[in-house]
Amino acid sequence: MISAVHFPVLQIIVPLLLAPVCVLLRGPRLAWFTALTASWAAFGIAVALLLDVLAGGPISYAVGGWNAPWGIELRVDAVNAFVLCIVAGIGAVVMIFARQSVKHEVGDARAYLFYAAYLLCLAGLLGVTITGDAFNLFVFLEISSLSSYVLISLGKDRRALYAAYQYLILGTIGATFYLIGIGLLYQVTGTLNMMDLAQRLAGQEGLRGVHVAFAFLTVGISLKLALFPLHLWLPNAYAYAPSAVTGFMAATATKVSVYVLLRVFFTIFGVEFSFGQMPLGEILMILAVAAMFAASTVAIFQNNVKRMLAYSSVAQIGYIVLGISMASVTGVQAGMLHLFNHALIKGGLFLAMGCIVYRIGSTHINDLGGLGKRMPWTAAAFVAGGLGLIGIPLTAGFISKWYLVLAALEKGWWWVAALTLMSSLLAVVYVWKVIEQMYFKPAPDGAARTEAPLGLLVPTWILIAASIWFGIDTRLSAGAALEAARTLLGTG
Repeated sequence: MISAVHFPVLQIIVPLLLAPVCVLLRGPRLAWFTALTASWAAFGIAVALLLDVLAGGPISYAVGGWNAPWGIELRVDAVNAFVLCIVAGIGAVVMIFARQSVKHEVGDARAYLFYAAYLLCLAGLLGVTITGDAFNLFVFLEISSLSSYVLISLGKDRRALYAAYQYLILGTIGATFYLIGIGLLYQVTGTLNMMDLAQRLAGQEGLRGVHVAFAFLTVGISLKLALFPLHLWLPNAYAYAPSAVTGFMAATATKVSVYVLLRVFFTIFGVEFSFGQMPLGEILMILAVAAMFAASTVAIFQNNVKRMLAYSSVAQIGYIVLGISMASVTGVQAGMLHLFNHALIKGGLFLAMGCIVYRIGSTHINDLGGLGKRMPWTAAAFVAGGLGLIGIPLTAGFISKWYLVLAALEKGWWWVAALTLMSSLLAVVYVWKVIEQMYFKPAPDGAARTEAPLGLLVPTWILIAASIWFGIDTRLSAGAALEAARTLLGTG
């Protein structure tokens, strides 16, 4: 029996090693079962790590027995244990959805390649989250990015290739900026271990190299998390990728990049430098508010529902960053909470669109007429997820925005609270456009009632039901987010 001591490294190794197995097996069913096993094993390990951290504090694992700072450290605390559960959990649920969706949108001939790339992407995202080494983070970031480009390019629409190429260019620029920033920090401190970096940077904040590194890291990470106006890669990537890819990436990729932002600016540089000596808080707040309004406004005018939801994601990233920009326990808790809640909501919405693609082959709003009667369970899932995006009470989205408003009022920023509420009204407009078409427009002549198969509906409703559950019972989500916020701010 494998010891739980090795869970941190197994979190990465399990999906990483089983990815080439999918290629060797080649058969779509065997490759899917392998990927499913790896995904659920990763989720089980992530849950075990979260419980261990909450009960006994941070876990440090020295890869190869080489202790930090000389060796690569895998470090798990309340912050990344929370994110690990999100990434692994979404990955496991989406893999259930993938069997029929991938067969329909990618085809059996290339299915094994899809599952191999999927596991590589999952391993990369988990590696980014769990590593305690700044350069190792870059390596895992590239593993996840390169596999993401492949996954996006597998879309049926030829525009998927353009979307993957655009993401490749902008993603490479973001990774380059990050690498330059880390290189400058290494030049100043002589270490790459994050905890060691934090200690050695103390007292050296006035050096020009530190300031330049800070600027490069800010731009690089902002590109990766699609912070407005560096979000141009995201709408096409989400709109033209296969449905399973869109659901997975929308719920995980940008969330992991938000985690990188938190880890770099709170753990490595520290709150006092990042939000005191440097104007990071003001910059993030301005860009977050701009994202909330600009991206939501653009979403209103989209006719492709997947593209509409993509712009909605840019706006929701704005809410997450807004909470982080306040650099308070309640603000960071609100950001972390929305990171979790939005992953459930948007993952469920994109999977619902995958159900629609499976049956009618389109995501254009005008093709959704009468869908409320033709696909009642799928339409209901979209409505429930849409209510969560708006922030209606008894949904997870309401909890996130409630904490954001509390954080703003706590700092006396009533105008930020007002803008948060006002921007939510824009979500009403674009969500209503889809609901109106589904329930108040006639179905095309001859359209039959053809609900999506259970293999697609069940994972969709798992995420939607979870978003409702965590809107009613917030003890686990809000409690874990609070513990993560206290860890980042050093008040725990």
